[in-house]
Amino acid sequence: MPRKKKEEEKPEKKSKVKKIEKVEEEIENLEKTEGSKGDFKKAAEAESLKTEELERKRQELLEKAARLKEKVSIEEVSTEELKEKVKGKKKADMLVPLEDYVKSGIYLGTRVVTPNMRTFVYRRRADGLAIFNTDLIDEKLREGIQFLSKFKPEEVILVCKRQAGWRGAEMFGRLTGIRVFTKKYPAGILTNPQLPDFFENELTIIVDSWLDKNALNDTLKVNKKVLMICDTNNFVKGADEIIIGNNKSEKSLGIMFYLMAVGYCKAHKLSTLKEIPGLEWWIGEGIDVEEEAKRKARAGARFGV
Repeated sequence: MPRKKKEEEKPEKKSKVKKIEKVEEEIENLEKTEGSKGDFKKAAEAESLKTEELERKRQELLEKAARLKEKVSIEEVSTEELKEKVKGKKKADMLVPLEDYVKSGIYLGTRVVTPNMRTFVYRRRADGLAIFNTDLIDEKLREGIQFLSKFKPEEVILVCKRQAGWRGAEMFGRLTGIRVFTKKYPAGILTNPQLPDFFENELTIIVDSWLDKNALNDTLKVNKKVLMICDTNNFVKGADEIIIGNNKSEKSLGIMFYLMAVGYCKAHKLSTLKEIPGLEWWIGEGIDVEEEAKRKARAGARFGV
């Protein structure tokens, strides 16, 4: 009998153990949950602080942007005003006023544009003539004058077979002391020591490489420097320095010789600086630039230039 009672008590004991285990499990789960809640709470607090910090920085940046915008609006200059200022500065820095370049027709090129000269062309007119960029004309004239000024008068010759340049070239030679050859260049005077008029120079100014090719070739044979005036149809091969512009008309060549004479006389402190005629003399006010341009266009149509 006692044995039977003991056997009955066993299931009851097992049941109590299970209940205890279940309660312990629930307590453990509850503790875990509470711990997770604590972690979530901490994370939420950190995120909140982070958001507040970001919002504060955002406000600071907005305030800074507002201050910069206000400063810019006070000092702001419109694009058009800026362009006008730049143009005004360029005009002020030019060797002569832009109007004088236009009046002389120096900007008028030919119908033909060589690869060497394409860089300096601004556009083409309706009649096919290429138009030089006047800013680049002024820049290259300035560079050409600086290059020329490195040489003494007795070291330089100027060759100009084109009739339109004779008057200006001869005045340029008289004022600077540079030897000038117009109409005809005596072949061999730079290369043949047997000739009675042979001499050595250091620089040759070539007005047009097509017409003055003999002088150009002689200069290159003796390895001397070349300063070349180039129109749109000229190649620059052999040149150490170039001046760009219309080398076909009296007005255009006149303004080039005028600026070269003034620059050279100033650089070498020549007394003839005071004797240089005004620009009007060099560009021959009686010549109509547009008529010259039309003549040039007609000639270009005939000869393909």
